[in-house]
Amino acid sequence: MKIDLTDTTASKINKALVQGRRAIGTPAVGMVLTLVIVTDEENAYDALRAASEASREHPSRTLVVIKRVSRSPRDRTQSRLDAEVRVGADAGTGETVVLRLYGEVVNHAQSVVLPLLLPDAPVVVWWPVNSPIDPANDPLGALAQRRVTDTYAAEQPIEELTGRAETYTPGDTDLSWTRITPWRSMLAAALDQVSCKVTSVEVEGEEFNPSCELLAMWLADRLDVPVKRSQSSGPGLTAVRMETDCGPIVLDRADGSLATLSIQGQPDRAVALKRRETAELIAEELRRLDPDDTYASALRFGVDRLGEPSNGKAAAPAATETAAAPAAEGSDAKPAAKKAPAKKAAAK
Repeated sequence: MKIDLTDTTASKINKALVQGRRAIGTPAVGMVLTLVIVTDEENAYDALRAASEASREHPSRTLVVIKRVSRSPRDRTQSRLDAEVRVGADAGTGETVVLRLYGEVVNHAQSVVLPLLLPDAPVVVWWPVNSPIDPANDPLGALAQRRVTDTYAAEQPIEELTGRAETYTPGDTDLSWTRITPWRSMLAAALDQVSCKVTSVEVEGEEFNPSCELLAMWLADRLDVPVKRSQSSGPGLTAVRMETDCGPIVLDRADGSLATLSIQGQPDRAVALKRRETAELIAEELRRLDPDDTYASALRFGVDRLGEPSNGKAAAPAATETAAAPAAEGSDAKPAAKKAPAKKAAAK
C-alpha cells in the first residue's frame, strides 16, 4: 500500500503510517530499529532496494531522506516536504517513508526525521553516497547510535580514510570495512591452523580501493609486521600473501568469486569468497550496534604507515583474531589469552 503526501508535515506522515497499518490489518508495530538513508534521487532506488532486502533479517522503519536542491533562487526560499508512505508488501517486512525536502527545510532535515523515529528503538543512519567527513557531528548522524558510510563511493577514497580516522567517533563504521569481513575470517582461520610467526605481508588489489587499504592496515596493526600494498587489475581484493618462518600462506582470489588458500605443507583448498551485494553488507552492519573497536584501531593505524618496519616483534599465528566465527559475524573480539607474549604485542 502506498500513500502519497504533498506539501505535508511529520504529523500527517505519522497519521498516514497508522492509517496504512490499519488498512492492511497489522496495527501492531514489530520493528526493531529505524534506518535513515540519506541519499540523492539518483541513488535512492538502489539504496532502498538494499534496505528492503536487509529488512527481512532486521524489520525496520526505513526513512529515505532525499534533499532536492532547487536551481531557481526563488524556489530555494519555498520550503516543502513531500512524502511517500509504503506499508505492507510495498515495504518488505517493515515500513518505508520516502521524504523529499525542498527549499530551506533541506538544512533542517533532522527536524523532519526526529518525529518519525520509532520510540525506544535504535537508530542507524546510512549515507550510500556523499557522506559527511564527520558523521557523528552531522545533524542526522547525531540522532543515531550507528553511522554507516561508504568510502568506496568517494571521489578520493584514500584521502577519505585519513579524514575518517581524524574524526572517528564510537559508532562510526564503513561498508569498505564490512566488505573485508570474509577475508579477515579466512585469514584468521588460516593462521589458527599453523604454529608459525608471520614476518611480512603483501596485500594485492585494485588501486585506490579503500577495502584493500583497510585490510592492509588491519594486518599491520594486529600482526605488527611490515605490510606491502601492491596493485592489480582487480576486481577488488585479489590476494594476500603472508611470509612466515614455516613457509608462505597465500589467499588468492583472481575472479572475484572463488579463492584458493595455500598453506605450506597442506593441499590447496578452494574457498567461496564472492563479492557481496550491498544488501548483505547492510544486513551485517545492522547485527551489531556497539562500537567497532577493531575498525577504529585499523583506521587509526594510517595508510601512510603501510610498509614501515615493525617493532621487531613478529606476531603469533592467532594474533589476527582467535577464531574465524567472530569475524564472520562482524564481531571484533580481542585475541584469547593463550600464547600471551605474542598476542599482547599484536593486540596493542
